[in-house]
Amino acid sequence: LNTKTSPATNQAAGQEEKGKAGNVKKAEEEEEIDIDLTAPETEKAALAIQGKFRRFQKRKKDPSS
Repeated sequence: LNTKTSPATNQAAGQEEKGKAGNVKKAEEEEEIDIDLTAPETEKAALAIQGKFRRFQKRKKDPSS
């Protein structure tokens, strides 16, 4: 195995890491969304999402049905 990498590869990796750190800062600066978890609309949406996910998992497990 060749464990040595070219300087260009190392430089590119360093730039990616800097970019990721910048994205984390942007995410922290974004407005925090407050969702009312007791609202009936939220509960209805959660049940719909869960149902679709369960159907997806069932099809994934048994694709013939």
